[in-house]
Amino acid sequence: MINTTEQESHYNRLEQLPVAELLQHMNQEDKTVPDAVEKALPQIEKLVEAVAGRMKAGGRLFYIGAGTSGRLGVVDASECPPTFGVPFDWVVGIIAGGDGAIRKAVEFAEDDEDQAWLDLLEYNITDKDVVVGIAASGRTPYVIGGLRKANEHGLATGCIVCNAQSPVAAQAQYPVEVVTGPEFLTGSTRMKAGTAQKLVLNMLSTTVMIQLGRVKGNKMVDMQLTNHKLVDRGIRMIMQETGLEEDAAAELLNEHGSVRKAVEAHLAGK
Repeated sequence: MINTTEQESHYNRLEQLPVAELLQHMNQEDKTVPDAVEKALPQIEKLVEAVAGRMKAGGRLFYIGAGTSGRLGVVDASECPPTFGVPFDWVVGIIAGGDGAIRKAVEFAEDDEDQAWLDLLEYNITDKDVVVGIAASGRTPYVIGGLRKANEHGLATGCIVCNAQSPVAAQAQYPVEVVTGPEFLTGSTRMKAGTAQKLVLNMLSTTVMIQLGRVKGNKMVDMQLTNHKLVDRGIRMIMQETGLEEDAAAELLNEHGSVRKAVEAHLAGK
């Protein structure tokens, strides 16, 4: 394993540079991330197919990670219910150190190889489920141990890492390796590596939900209507799908509670 995420930055004497130059250099580095993700598309495809297959059979998706990587998993998991209308336990994000670590770092939580599996057991995990480890460095003990135990118990396993040939990838049946190289700020993997992981997570969860029938056309027809903005969006969707005027679309949405159900009810009544 070559630990490129820890290699020296291409830039130095940052404290002496003007703000405009700092921003330009960061932006230049960020531009390389989508290209790195593109190179991993075949790996991402395999992971998506594995996750979608397990979830179609009644399984769930679990993310495990520490620090920034763990937080990104929690974010992606927490956005699936409002975006796609799925139950809150379909996609679960677990961070080393517990939910308190989302806001405040928990010292040495990532160094415990046994804790991730114990955390997963709290959710009555079964061999129908999938565990995806997220670790920029690819060497986080919390993630390595969790994937190893998941493999031993017959679960499907994947990972999202930013170094090639890492110990985490070695434990994953479906590894995704997005090699982002040195960070602008040496070792600060919340930057390019974190951006890459977020892009992959976007792809993974969105594509899986499409495969599970949670999207119609290009619309989030099962989204939870939790604020006025989303209600207005839902009304516009119904208007587009049915040709109804705004008041009639709003009444239909209010009656049925979701865009999908409202459109299906209208079409059934024709």
